[in-house]
Amino acid sequence: MTGTVEAIPLIASSIMSKKIAEGTGSLVLDVKVGSGAFMKTIEDARELASTMVGLGTDHGVRTVALLTDMSTPLGLTAGNALEVRESVEVLAGGGPADVVELTVALAREMLDAAGIKDADPAKALADGSAMDVWRRMIAAQGGDPDAVLPTSREQHVIKASASGVLTRLDAYGVGVAAWRLGAGRARKEDPVQAAAGVEMHAKPGDTVTEGQPLLTLHTDTPERFEYALQAVEGSYDIAAPGTAFTPSPVVLERIA
Repeated sequence: MTGTVEAIPLIASSIMSKKIAEGTGSLVLDVKVGSGAFMKTIEDARELASTMVGLGTDHGVRTVALLTDMSTPLGLTAGNALEVRESVEVLAGGGPADVVELTVALAREMLDAAGIKDADPAKALADGSAMDVWRRMIAAQGGDPDAVLPTSREQHVIKASASGVLTRLDAYGVGVAAWRLGAGRARKEDPVQAAAGVEMHAKPGDTVTEGQPLLTLHTDTPERFEYALQAVEGSYDIAAPGTAFTPSPVVLERIA
């Protein structure tokens, strides 16, 4: 309501004051840019990243920022349990290619900042050692790494309206739909549905066939579907078959 969420000085000071107060020695920031991010333009994202890097450097924290694309949803899911499931798939050596690419890029920056030269995060994902460490972390905190994730009671499938090439899938529209399905809250008092969200069956650049599943909406309260469908409407484009498409890179810039 007050516009403070979008204020770069307030974002930067809020984030960096916490990190500096923790005694962090080095910090890697993932600064999103695009329709699904607070920073809609590369110029604003660059200003935010440069501000935070400068604050960190001035306080003796080695700070690096990657500007990463959020015009299209990252991965194939939006929602709490859905994203956790996808993250576990990445730890197991699978998962969507864009999530793996960004995960490895950030991990390599973290290793470099810590002065570790002989470790390869891509190898750790592929050989299962990353999963082994994650399982030990969960167990050490009294959790069960084999616990079954919640699933929604209701689903609604959105099918492709035409055959061709998916050329746009707007992160903001998908994010609002996930929120309206119950994955987020409008007020702090609102409940959050762990299983609510959006599952994507195609990403920009993929060829789709008329009638094939494009998105699946998940919720425990089916009365939310209509409101979520309004958010998704107009959030994707399908061009003629054979249309050339070049996806945006996941990592747009590095600022140090």
